[in-house]
Amino acid sequence: MSVVVEGYTKGAVRIGRTSALAIAFASAIGVVAFTWPLLAPPQASVIAHADDAPWLFALFVPAVLVVVLAQLADRDMDAKGIALLGVLAAVIAVLRPLGGGLAGLEPIWVILILAGRALGPGFGFALGSISLLASALITGGVGPWLPFQMMAAAWVGMGAGLLPRALRGRSEIAVIAAYAAVACVAYGFIMNLWFWPFSTNLPPQIAFEAGAPFIENLVQWWRFNLITSLGYDIPRAVLTVALIVIAGRPILIALRRVSRLAAFDTPVRIETPADR
Repeated sequence: MSVVVEGYTKGAVRIGRTSALAIAFASAIGVVAFTWPLLAPPQASVIAHADDAPWLFALFVPAVLVVVLAQLADRDMDAKGIALLGVLAAVIAVLRPLGGGLAGLEPIWVILILAGRALGPGFGFALGSISLLASALITGGVGPWLPFQMMAAAWVGMGAGLLPRALRGRSEIAVIAAYAAVACVAYGFIMNLWFWPFSTNLPPQIAFEAGAPFIENLVQWWRFNLITSLGYDIPRAVLTVALIVIAGRPILIALRRVSRLAAFDTPVRIETPADR
C-alpha cells in the first residue's frame, strides 16, 4: 500500500461552501449580539449583557465548532490542520497574560493576524475564537465579556485571511501592518458595544439613550470610543504594527512552510499495489 499526494498546495487552508455558510451563521450571531441594544425598544435596554452572556456563549461556541467541522467536511482542513490550530491557540493563550491590563499592549494579535493571513480566513476565524476561549480558561478570565471577545477576535483573524493573496514581500507586510492598525482599533471599538449601552452615570454627550434613533446612538458610541477607548486601542495597534514590521516576514515564512509540508489542501490517495 502506498500514499500518493496529488497536486500542489499554496499553503493557505481553503474555505469551501459549507465552511463559508458556517462562518456566516456564526458571524450573524455576533452581529446581533453586539448591535441589538441599538435597535431594541426602550424597555429592553434594562437587560444587561451579563444576563445574555450564557446564552450567547451557548450559541457561539457550537457555531465555532460547526465552522471547524464544516472545514473538515469540505476537506479544507484535516487532522494536521486541527493540530496546527491547537498549537497556535496554545501560543496565543500563553502570550495573552503577558499584556493583560497594560494599556492595551497585547502581543497576541501578531500571531492571530499573521496566522489568518498565511492560513486563510476560515482558519483565522476559528483560531481567533478558540484562542480567546483557551486563554480565558487558563487565566480565569471567564465572564460576560468572553463570548464577545471570541466573536471580535474571530473577525480579526478572518479579516487577515481575506486580504489580497497576490501580495508578497514588503508590500505584503505593509498591507498587513495597515490592516493590523485598523483591526486593533476596531476591536476595541466593537468590544465597547457589549457594555456601553448599560453603563450608568455617563455624560449625556457619550451616553446611550434607549429608544433614540439608531444614527443618534451610533454617534454617541463613536464619541464614547474616542474619549475612553483610544488610550488602549492606539498602544495595542502600535505594538502590533511594530512587531509585524520587525518579525512579520519570518513568521509568515515559517507558517507557510509548515502549511506546505502538511499539505492541507492537497488530496491524499491511498493505493493498493496489484497482486503479483
